Amino acid sequence: YNYDPANEEKYGKLYNWYTCVDARQLCPTGWHVPTDPEWTVLTNYLGGEGVAGGKMKTTGTIEGPTGLWFFPNIEATNSSGFSGAPGGVRFGSYDDIGSIGYWWSSSKYTSTIGLIRLITFEGSNITQSIPNKELGFSVRCVRDF
Repeated sequence: YNYDPANEEKYGKLYNWYTCVDARQLCPTGWHVPTDPEWTVLTNYLGGEGVAGGKMKTTGTIEGPTGLWFFPNIEATNSSGFSGAPGGVRFGSYDDIGSIGYWWSSSKYTSTIGLIRLITFEGSNITQSIPNKELGFSVRCVRDF
């Protein structure tokens, strides 16, 4: 985020969708960027879209200063161990750090649109969205079966 190493240490890097499916593989051997159906399995396992986000967010607030999310970071428990951080978005400029965590899936919606999941500081839900593949979002790798 903003080419600042301090942000990278806290929130990780931001990648476009093409990096997620590149043959050089963003994830280490034995791991992959999850598909949208795999995100759905996780969301359902955690109780559905209305509550899964809170179970996936790190706790605390920037204002606390005990966390990475802005206040109020509603129902953040991280009970899933996902430890989701609000890394924001890169779309030429940068936005949303501290307020929204976005994560790519390797699934595509159209030739120019991908599929992501996002969590905000204002709720406990997780939402699917369809952004342009050139935008920069966080990535979470999952172990191959």
